[in-house]
Amino acid sequence: MATIDSRIISQYLNVNASNVSDALDRLGIEGQPSNILPIYPGCPKIVGPAATLKLVPAGQGSESTVSGTLRAIMRGGAGAVLVVDASENPLTNSVGGVAGATAKHLGLAGAVTDGVVRDVDEYVQYGLPVYARGIDQKSVRSRSSCAGYGIEIKLGGVRVRPGDLILADMNGTVVVPMERIEEALAIAQKVKATEERVIAAIRAGGDPVDVHEKVNYDNMLKAGQPL
Repeated sequence: MATIDSRIISQYLNVNASNVSDALDRLGIEGQPSNILPIYPGCPKIVGPAATLKLVPAGQGSESTVSGTLRAIMRGGAGAVLVVDASENPLTNSVGGVAGATAKHLGLAGAVTDGVVRDVDEYVQYGLPVYARGIDQKSVRSRSSCAGYGIEIKLGGVRVRPGDLILADMNGTVVVPMERIEEALAIAQKVKATEERVIAAIRAGGDPVDVHEKVNYDNMLKAGQPL
């Protein structure tokens, strides 16, 4: 499983999904799946390399959802984020309590899915961050199967490869291609710093419109513009 330097992870923990989304806009990268949100109040932020899994309706995959999910978790290992493509079976649970407990035990950073999940009380109990489109109590048994893990997948239509960086917080989820991780981080940090200066200037009595114009706010996500 590909890893990401712990110093990079730490720096990504100091920016938010909105900052990273802005960086992706400036780089012309589609990495912003919509409406994949924390599944419980106080859900911790996630940053880490993707460990991918694709789930499909029952009978269409090569193995059971249970075994495929556990293999994906083991393949990912400590620090990874389980990323589940449930787009072909979006109303069936895609991460449950046993999978979550296994992920926590093996040190994964958390899980994100473009489907629904269950056993939320268990995630809260053992402190596993989980991001999804919603909650559904039904079992995966006889309802879904595994079409592969450790492969390229889609998360809400966004391409995800094993090792791409995943960041998820209360603003949503973003995917940063592995080749652009440092570049996107540098821009996200600049975006955050600029917005902090704008807020500070307004609080100090500056005219809000003037303050935004001075930093070229409307255009700063366009490539080639000052940042």
